[in-house]
Amino acid sequence: MSAVSLDQKEVLPPFGKQSILLSAVDAELDSPIERGSWRLLADRSAVLLLGTLVGAAIGWAFQASPGASASAASTTSMPVPISIASPQTTGPGEAALLRQYADPFQQLEKTIAAGGRIRVGVFGDSFGDGVWWGMAHQLPSKAGFDVVKFSQPATGFTRYKSLNVETRAAEQLGDSPLDIAIISFGANDAQGIITPEGKYAKFMGPLWQQEVGGRVDRFVALMRRHHAMVYWVGLPRMAKESFDSEAMAVNDFYAARVTKLGVPFIDTRPIVSDANGQFAAYLDDPKTGKRTLMRAPDGIHMSMPGYLRITRGLADRIRTYTDAARTVAGTATPAATATAS
Repeated sequence: MSAVSLDQKEVLPPFGKQSILLSAVDAELDSPIERGSWRLLADRSAVLLLGTLVGAAIGWAFQASPGASASAASTTSMPVPISIASPQTTGPGEAALLRQYADPFQQLEKTIAAGGRIRVGVFGDSFGDGVWWGMAHQLPSKAGFDVVKFSQPATGFTRYKSLNVETRAAEQLGDSPLDIAIISFGANDAQGIITPEGKYAKFMGPLWQQEVGGRVDRFVALMRRHHAMVYWVGLPRMAKESFDSEAMAVNDFYAARVTKLGVPFIDTRPIVSDANGQFAAYLDDPKTGKRTLMRAPDGIHMSMPGYLRITRGLADRIRTYTDAARTVAGTATPAATATAS
């Protein structure tokens, strides 16, 4: 199969026009930083045990996205929510997840306690560009977030001849800490590769899975060396049936791989598919009921409202973790401080 290279020149507007378009999009939302229904207790004494707090965070991380309906079950097997009563009652798997989340949560708390901005890095291809846009809009600067675009179009884990995304990400991050990492690759990865040893690896063959899987593992490990809490945003259904089949195979492979690493996989398919789980260019807005364009004309990327829809649940989760870290650190949110003054 020939290489697939995607471009989103017509998907996202130029930066100069985004402020105008954002005001129109905001009219469709109650608030860009609207909170989810789940909340941690504000009483600081309720969260003194970090293990208990992080255990609750793990369970929340693996729940279905709030944007998905109860009937639209994910096609990807997801870990069940974990309840950690105390460090003494954890099993080996739960203890491993606790270690994976405790360090990133402490990094987040450290950033907040020092009065720093919460650094959210978005890595990916052109679809990742859209994920960055959606997150940047829902985690604004005024709320203390710094959402950084590390994504680059026409890249992926099968396109290392063009750009090694592991090396590129390491260069982009340098020695700087990272509070949260959001990864979204896959739209360019439905193709065979040449391994570093010069062998051809057929798409989805054993050698392909070994080599590409190793690249994914190392990429996640890089994020964790920077003490980041890591998420993976999957691809939605594609308009073209042949490409949809290949893209969903990549989706499922990445979902299984990162789930084994303890990384929450955000399955966007239930969020932006029709009632039969298939591609949908238009969907009803859950708040207004208005028929809204969700997908770009290419049948691959999302529209602006579409990117907001697939990232809304993740933005809610991140705000939840941030609220918890602020509770532990004993600080108020920037928005609350501004309102009080």
